[in-house]
Amino acid sequence: MEVLTKLPSFKFPCPSHCCSITSRSSSNVRFGFRRISPLSICASTVNEAVAEPTVDSPSLGHSTRPQFPILHQEVNGSKLVYLDNAATSQKPTAVLKTLQNYYEAYNSNVHRGIHFLSAKATDEYESARRKIASFINASDSREIVFTKNASEAINLVAYSWGLSNLKPEDEIILTVAEHHSAIVPWQLVAQKVGAVLKFVDLNQDETPDIDKLKEMLSRKTKIVVVHHVSNVLASVLPIRDIAQWAHDVGAKVLVDACQSVPHMMVDVQSLNADFLVASSHKMCGPTGIGFLYGKIDLLSSMPPFLGGGEMISDVYLDHSTYAEPPSRFEAGTPAIGEAIGLGAAIDYLSGIGMQTIHDYEVELGRYLYERLLSVPNIRIYGPAPSEKVQRAALCSFNVENLHPTDLATFLDQQHGVAIRSGHHCAQPLHRYLGVSSSARASLYFYNTKEDVDNFIHALNDTVNFFNSFK
Repeated sequence: MEVLTKLPSFKFPCPSHCCSITSRSSSNVRFGFRRISPLSICASTVNEAVAEPTVDSPSLGHSTRPQFPILHQEVNGSKLVYLDNAATSQKPTAVLKTLQNYYEAYNSNVHRGIHFLSAKATDEYESARRKIASFINASDSREIVFTKNASEAINLVAYSWGLSNLKPEDEIILTVAEHHSAIVPWQLVAQKVGAVLKFVDLNQDETPDIDKLKEMLSRKTKIVVVHHVSNVLASVLPIRDIAQWAHDVGAKVLVDACQSVPHMMVDVQSLNADFLVASSHKMCGPTGIGFLYGKIDLLSSMPPFLGGGEMISDVYLDHSTYAEPPSRFEAGTPAIGEAIGLGAAIDYLSGIGMQTIHDYEVELGRYLYERLLSVPNIRIYGPAPSEKVQRAALCSFNVENLHPTDLATFLDQQHGVAIRSGHHCAQPLHRYLGVSSSARASLYFYNTKEDVDNFIHALNDTVNFFNSFK
């Protein structure tokens, strides 16, 4: 029987290659300690019946953890503490079983066959579309387009709507806090048509300056591209107000909702967004599937993004005519199992209730923020939580004179704590903040205060380890 061991938490002699850690790039991280159990996972610990210790009144985290088999394992000799949910979420048993059932019981191509398996697959695939529409309160399921991820959904809008509607000197407004997926497609389109990108800076609270955004709007503005929740700052933007201001000057609004749809109630009709995108894998669903919401009149006016089967009406040798939305934008065989799995994830989240999830995460996120403040020489980015300011349940931070990748590597190898380090696909924002990268701990509803406590203990131990070499 293999025995998993780990090095104790004490100060090690400083090896020669441990020096100058803060000046190294993340691609060259090396440590002066041995990784005892590389990716060691005890199969016997993967058991959905395993849960946190019994408490008098179980939290949402304690009550849902048994439904996530992956959380019940050891990594590098320590109990896994998964705090990388802004990058991707874990999947409950219900979603895993739905995927398995699709491939075992009715795997078939959709929309093309009259036999039982194809009809069953088509019904489940289209049912998932209706579930998404209901989940975000779209007025019509035709307003939901399946894409491979949110990045593709933004590219779809940029190329289909953007190339058809933008002309030289037109303005596209974004913030410096946008994900690369919301910046790069519009850079490419702007270069093709001669449009101008304008960026909103942060205010003194380290949130995008909404007053400046409002001042930037003019009749030259054709589209505003903004996040709902920042994946770095944890700030939440007033989308309904932004949409109103944009519409007043005749502009459209595209909302990156990847960090909001999984964590709170999102009502596209109330927000009055023209386009909204989200990813399945951040909301307990499979990878390889996302969606675009678009108002049906806009989608109907847009040309195809990709050509192929399914998106056509008639094909001739010299021209083709195209299907109505959403089929117009879903060329080829789609990610059928993944879409059905996303539908199961929506069923799961809806069974808990998005308001319940949001309320729990607000409390847990505040607990994370307050515990992090106890770490010496830490700098947490984004607004401080208050009665008027609610942060999302994530914290990006740096510890003075320590590289975030060094922190993340030691946390993983010595404590089994999974966080993210790097620029989080937000290089312009990090440059604005005066750093090249940061560490990020991000929560979901299956996390607990015990997870946060374990993380803070591990982080303090990590900081002490590296400080011992100074």
